[in-house]
Amino acid sequence: MYRRGRAVVASALAFSAAAVGVWTGFGTASTAHAATVVPTPDHVVVVVMENHAYSQVIGSSSAPYINSLASGGAALTQSYGITHPSQPNYFALFSGSTQGITSDSCYTAGFSSAANLASEVTAAGGTWASYNETLPSQGSTTCSSGNYARKHNPWFGFSNVATSTAKTFAQFPTDYTTLPDISFVTPNLCSDMHDCSVATGDTWLKNNLGAYATWAKTHNSLLVVTFDEDNLLSGNRIPTVFYGQQVTAGSTSSTTYNHYNLLRTLEDSQGLTTHAGNAASAGDITGIWAS
Repeated sequence: MYRRGRAVVASALAFSAAAVGVWTGFGTASTAHAATVVPTPDHVVVVVMENHAYSQVIGSSSAPYINSLASGGAALTQSYGITHPSQPNYFALFSGSTQGITSDSCYTAGFSSAANLASEVTAAGGTWASYNETLPSQGSTTCSSGNYARKHNPWFGFSNVATSTAKTFAQFPTDYTTLPDISFVTPNLCSDMHDCSVATGDTWLKNNLGAYATWAKTHNSLLVVTFDEDNLLSGNRIPTVFYGQQVTAGSTSSTTYNHYNLLRTLEDSQGLTTHAGNAASAGDITGIWAS
């Protein structure tokens, strides 16, 4: 039984401060440091917002809801995207590699069979889904439609991820116990702050995921809000916030992390014994978990 029988995974953390070109990870795995335990939530929901630097969101009066999640949960103060532009960052977060993607151009659906978060979770017997705002229909591989953009949905790039697991956001359940073990939410180009304001995105999060966040706090579940990249002006430093029952309220971490560390942490939260791409050498996010 995957959910109830999976092991709590221990991993180790070390620090690295070198980055050249496309970054390969900062908090790297090393047996030279004491093991730390990533908690095992019943449900994890990851939301990826767009193109804003840490200083544009954290502490901003335009983002009261995200800041309330940070104060009631945890904020990473040195969290970074991997590269620019948007699309390769999504692939990095989902699969531990940019998969050779260097632009926002529409890729061929199912072009890669590389390991990724969804393929690993389902292979281990777990459940996965993505919820994509303004996606024309469940499983649609269209490149764009109105405010919808497939460039923010890397799961369509993998032949080992069923397109049927890509749902519309209208299919996000109101009974949160029916959520998959782990899921991603992709707001559309306005709701994710790409084309609209920080305030618009912040309000969207509150209105659409606020009830889940409140529920997660008392139901052993987790909400992660992160960004793909910054505004090109802050060294790719982005906001990343954790909120849930197993997160220490008001905690912060100043350790340098990036998308590969987040992927590794998500994998380990699911008790996985495999790690995709650069997540294999990345350290877990630590220092924010309740004992």
